[in-house]
Amino acid sequence: MSSAYANLTRTFQRLSRFGHLAAITGWDMQTMMPAGGSRARGEALAELSVLRHEILTAKQVGEWLDQAKQEDLDDVAQANLYEMHRAWQQASLLPASLVEAKSIAGSRCEHAWRQQRPANDWQGFAANLKEVVKLSREEAEIRAQANGCSRYDALLDVFEPGMTSAKLDSTFGDLKQWLPELQQKIVDQQAKETVIAPVGPFPQEQQKELGLAIMKLLGFDFNAGRLDVSAHPFCGGVPQDVRITTRYKSDEFISAMMGVIHETGHARYEQNLPQQWADQPVALARSTAIHESQSLFFEKQLGRSPEFLSLIQPLAVQLLGDRPGMETTNFIALNQRVKPGLIRVDADEVSYPAHVILRYEIERALIAGEIEVDDIPTLWQEKMQHWLGINTAGNYRDGCMQDIHWTDGAFGYFPTYTLGAMYAAQLFQALKRAIPQVNELIAQGDLQPVFNWLQQNIWQHGSRFSTRQLVENATGEDLNPIWFRQHLESRYLK
Repeated sequence: MSSAYANLTRTFQRLSRFGHLAAITGWDMQTMMPAGGSRARGEALAELSVLRHEILTAKQVGEWLDQAKQEDLDDVAQANLYEMHRAWQQASLLPASLVEAKSIAGSRCEHAWRQQRPANDWQGFAANLKEVVKLSREEAEIRAQANGCSRYDALLDVFEPGMTSAKLDSTFGDLKQWLPELQQKIVDQQAKETVIAPVGPFPQEQQKELGLAIMKLLGFDFNAGRLDVSAHPFCGGVPQDVRITTRYKSDEFISAMMGVIHETGHARYEQNLPQQWADQPVALARSTAIHESQSLFFEKQLGRSPEFLSLIQPLAVQLLGDRPGMETTNFIALNQRVKPGLIRVDADEVSYPAHVILRYEIERALIAGEIEVDDIPTLWQEKMQHWLGINTAGNYRDGCMQDIHWTDGAFGYFPTYTLGAMYAAQLFQALKRAIPQVNELIAQGDLQPVFNWLQQNIWQHGSRFSTRQLVENATGEDLNPIWFRQHLESRYLK
């Protein structure tokens, strides 16, 4: 007779396999699918969402969870059981009808956004977004009542277990105290420096070759993943088949290059999650902030370091041409330029948190019902002007329509980007303590010690430990924003 835990592992293996199909068809929808397939694909994905929901919330699963608590399980199995229970509990709160409606509304909104954003069509986008927000509020209210918390905290917990808006307000409040002044100091200092922007065009195929060469340098396993183009860069798929994307501009290459480095950080994490626990919740990435810490570790801590930029500069020259501005010193300065801009994914690491806090404050008020969708453009303009001194009036494409996250109701995701940046700085500091000569190794092209350290401290553990325990094990302390500040000051204040 099978144990309750064994029955659960088989059930979650089945769920994982259906999740595999959802991930790949979702990737296809954003990269390869012809426009005419949108409605049918959205309905198919909604059907799959309902099927997974029904399997997870079946009465028998709840009974097995109760029985498995009485069984003699080792530490990993107990961690897996905890994650199973959390997944079951999260899903059981929602009726299948809401799961289906959210999936359909999200697919419709995301697909329409791909045409509406280039057309600067806020009214068209807002009409679809209102339905997504309505359903997200319904979900938030159900979760909030069950968990005894605010609507927004209930959604935040889905992406970052244990995190609350009170903790975010404290962490971000500290950031608000010193970041604007630091940003201005750096901008004033860099204004005295001459930096040349290489002049394009930069053909897409050559940019792609550069991206592939850097992915190889960063250890990406091409036998278990690929690089494609999408309207918004992302990392999708599954650990055995990771799909990353970027987008290209003919007049500059930095944004696509850094986009690839960022998504490769996500991909390396996925490709190195514990295969011995595959198809089980304990084998999944720990949290969204930890996932973002890996992409930002690659893009910001490693990717924008002078040592790494010196390493990839010859590749850029070889594949894009030896034109003015490609010299090593200028190449480094170009990639470390602090210049507040419109687009979050292209932002330097000093101004980046402002983009995140802006979105966090808007989406929290939106879910709470304090504002409505129609209020977003005005609030966006006010906050961009306050934080970055940039006017976005009437420019919805590069303003409140630039991201994909809200289209499918991913409210609660944005704060994890800045949490991830803080974790990344703390992890890199711990890496330097463990390997004092790490910068010299990076400059020499020997990146394996970096990957080994990440494998040992983050990747191999999946969701075995809580976020706090994982970070404490790796760095000796819980999240400490001081390392983020020290990193920015040491890199940018000369």
